[in-house]
Amino acid sequence: MHFLPILRIPILEHFDLWSMPPYSALIPLLWQSQPGVVGAAIEHALLNGYRHIDCAMVYQNEPEIGEVFSKVFSSGDVKREDVFITSKLWNTFHRAEDVPKGCAKTLADLKLDYLDLYLIHWPVCMEPGESLFPSNADGTSILDSKSPSFAETWGALEKLVDEGKCKNIGLSNFNIKQIEEVLKVARVKPACLQVESHPQLPNLEL
Repeated sequence: MHFLPILRIPILEHFDLWSMPPYSALIPLLWQSQPGVVGAAIEHALLNGYRHIDCAMVYQNEPEIGEVFSKVFSSGDVKREDVFITSKLWNTFHRAEDVPKGCAKTLADLKLDYLDLYLIHWPVCMEPGESLFPSNADGTSILDSKSPSFAETWGALEKLVDEGKCKNIGLSNFNIKQIEEVLKVARVKPACLQVESHPQLPNLEL
């Protein structure tokens, strides 16, 4: 089993979205981690100073991560309030009535009472159901027949903030036009935008 080098860092007495410790923001490739490996990686990271864990329902490993959270937080080795935990609303949960269901599943799987940050994973809504990837016989994705608007989904996320289930909400993989649509209706402004950015895809306009 191999892990990337982890830097030991000081723990802040208090932090929020704007004061996350440096070098603590990424647990690399959670979405590609194999069962039985991701849990060990998370535990190793937390015990060595990492304080931001970036999860998502679609990574399909939140239950395993939740077991580690429960173990580490209950042991007292790391305090829950010292870790900034992010997760993401999947595409099949964009309807207003499904948003709280998606959040509830993530909280149950991660064994948490709240998320520090909850993002809309993609600006794409797919048909709700048992499958995370509903598809037609030819393999094409089945989009949501009701086509919920960003306003509908965002409004449901704002209610999660009101209820204390999410401290911050934000967006992921949205373009400028889509962000502006959300901003027009947002009572709680997006706390962040998570996007891919590197020399081959710099996303300079964002």
